[in-house]
Amino acid sequence: MSPTHDATPGATPARGAHIADPGPLGLAAFALTTFVLSLVNAGLLPATVEPVVFGLALAYGGGAQLLAGMWEFTKGNVFGATAFSSFGAFWISFWWLTAHLEGYKIPAGDVGKGVGTYLVAWGIFTALMTVCATRVNPAVLTVFVLLTITFFLLGIGDLTGTEGITKIGGYAGILTAIAAWFGAFAGVFAFTHGRQLVPSSARQD
Repeated sequence: MSPTHDATPGATPARGAHIADPGPLGLAAFALTTFVLSLVNAGLLPATVEPVVFGLALAYGGGAQLLAGMWEFTKGNVFGATAFSSFGAFWISFWWLTAHLEGYKIPAGDVGKGVGTYLVAWGIFTALMTVCATRVNPAVLTVFVLLTITFFLLGIGDLTGTEGITKIGGYAGILTAIAAWFGAFAGVFAFTHGRQLVPSSARQD
């Protein structure tokens, strides 16, 4: 999430310098999809509208974020590439799992166990990435801390069948989405205004 810089004569171009920063796209795609789903999880929207999330999960949260991850590979950003590619794949898997769950004919008592384990496993991965995010910037770190909490709350809610925990996880997801939206805004703002809103903790190029 850095503004453009004039090339120094004779200097070796940075890896992927010809590609715009894909970070804001990845964060924005994650934010919007997470926000809509979290409104359902928090009970602010009825569960009957959850299919609205499917298109977002496949095209924006999944497809756009996966593309952002591929572009981060080109720029040599291992953290961004791993994070965006993984969560892009998460949203695609979420779309497939949720849209086809009834067709699997899983016993009703086992659905929560499977989905809960799925979410907790993603929580473990996110917690590991949170450690790495401490060297990125405060905005990204905030997203990963909140997302870790969200995954574990939602996972525990499904594993135990406790609707109250799932609702708390939904509110945590809303906060996660807001943090991710700010990160996306900060990245685009840095490009259009040439001024950083969030200091970087480590070099990402």
